[in-house]
Amino acid sequence: MVWEWTPETLDVLTGFLRVRGLCDGPVDTKRIGDGHSNLTYLVSDGTRRLVLRRPPPPPIPPGAHDMLREARLIGALDATDVPVPGVLATAEAHEVLDVPLYVMSLVEGPVVTTETPSPLDTRQARREVGESLIDTLADLHAVDWHAVGLADLGKPEGFNQRHLRRMGRLIADEDGCPPPHFEAIYSWLDAHVPPESGHTVVHNDFRIGNVVLAPERPGRVAAVLDWELATIGDPLFDVGYFLASVPERGTPMTPTAEFGTAMCEDGYPSRQELADRYAARTGRDLSGLDWYTALALWKLAVLYEYGRRRAVQGTGDEYYADPGLVRSFLEAAHRTAGLEPPQVPASGEVQGTR
Repeated sequence: MVWEWTPETLDVLTGFLRVRGLCDGPVDTKRIGDGHSNLTYLVSDGTRRLVLRRPPPPPIPPGAHDMLREARLIGALDATDVPVPGVLATAEAHEVLDVPLYVMSLVEGPVVTTETPSPLDTRQARREVGESLIDTLADLHAVDWHAVGLADLGKPEGFNQRHLRRMGRLIADEDGCPPPHFEAIYSWLDAHVPPESGHTVVHNDFRIGNVVLAPERPGRVAAVLDWELATIGDPLFDVGYFLASVPERGTPMTPTAEFGTAMCEDGYPSRQELADRYAARTGRDLSGLDWYTALALWKLAVLYEYGRRRAVQGTGDEYYADPGLVRSFLEAAHRTAGLEPPQVPASGEVQGTR
């Protein structure tokens, strides 16, 4: 389903922003970002530019796409070492639109996916960007989440096992069993669940395409975006997920890695260099990191399979309809876990899908 602003909703938005001193006249909007989840818009009255975030069109899974929760989390991080945009206003459902939304400051700079722009396109600047990415993740995991008011954000105890079970239920059949081509990796993950390495704020979707870079040298992260999945959990999940998103020459790319092919350019640190820097910064033991990386890849396979089913039913984003996207994540998860390649149906269809 495609959602567009109308003259009526733009008028309501203008009034909402004007009362809060955030615009001086009628505003227009432009969709920004290439995501397939929440909708993000550049809002301008001709002189001032802001960013607005709202959920995707319905149907929305229960508990997903909570804009006010995301705004609260960003606001809590504003006084920490983690660079985030400033939250300027929030709106409940039916206050502006029929869904909650929030407005934040526009952080100027590139969002890099397939190519690093000038003047950051030198070996040294790319290395600075890569090091800033992993340093920012380390800074996030150092935040005292009790002190900034996020103690009720999640349930950290048992995070790894609960995360595995909860995600698995998204595509399980009526008996609670995963699809046949998901069985091997799910069994491996379930048999090797580690105790949590600690409890921190975790972003849950940290990658180069979800940050704004400072436009000038030195290469550094100016703001971290897309906090909708953030919670309190095991920080090594963030590390495994981030490293899984970093493409490596000679290794098949998953869809997430394809969103960050710029990191194949000369100068960016390798996955191992990034892991080593994180370990040095935090003192955390990364010897069991493969489990977290395999979990991240499996989780993406699950989410893409869930999206594929919705697309096939005509209720979801057509981007997910290609079963090859699911296969890519499953194959990467199997490689990480040291398993034989999965036997994925060519059509992506399996019995018992819902």
